[in-house]
Amino acid sequence: MSRQLIRDLHQTLPAGASLLIIDSDGTLLTVRRNGVQPLDPAQDDDLLPFIDQGHFARYLIGNTATSDTNPTNATYKLGIVAAHRGFTPHAHGTEHFVFSTGYAACGLYDAERDAIVTVPLQPGMMLHIPAMMPHTFNNRADQPLVLLIANTGMGLDHEDYAITAAKAEARAQHAHAHYHDYEPAVDFAKLAAVLRRMEQTLPHLQAHHRLTWRERVALRLRWLASQLEHGASI
Repeated sequence: MSRQLIRDLHQTLPAGASLLIIDSDGTLLTVRRNGVQPLDPAQDDDLLPFIDQGHFARYLIGNTATSDTNPTNATYKLGIVAAHRGFTPHAHGTEHFVFSTGYAACGLYDAERDAIVTVPLQPGMMLHIPAMMPHTFNNRADQPLVLLIANTGMGLDHEDYAITAAKAEARAQHAHAHYHDYEPAVDFAKLAAVLRRMEQTLPHLQAHHRLTWRERVALRLRWLASQLEHGASI
């Protein structure tokens, strides 16, 4: 992972969002607005002893007390995104984590800077998105993109799983009807306006749709490596 890319991500990420990068050599980095934290059990309070000495675990959703009688109320799923396609901008009622196995881009709304930013994702990156942060994902490659997605308490049919601009506008018109306790604190008119901005802005950003030449070369090399690993003739 290039230092320049990490510096760019460090400056781009909105406050509250974080990116986990698992490099090909097993290195784990956590990138946030306020810095970059390498895998270091002596400094990372989120890393816990994992069965045997020298192994560590980090809970994303749930904790050490999770059990049949104390469930996490979480969902985990694979998402498959068609080539050069993306999702309608939306926000989720709870936090979630997205692990990218390919070349994606995430558009995020940075409330502190009132800006829409694009975070490029490469294979082995996991993005943490706080609850109610407007965002969208886009597949930048010519092949399907597989994502691993974990979030708390909401399945696809939940009314707050993906709040689009249209849904936010409808809720703004019926502000007295609250679905959940957090909703009185949400300005749905503002949320709708931000989501509409994302709909208008992101389609015009090349970084949100295209691979760099380095990524194109890397994608080809990854294909060659997979052929070697599976014993296929090249």
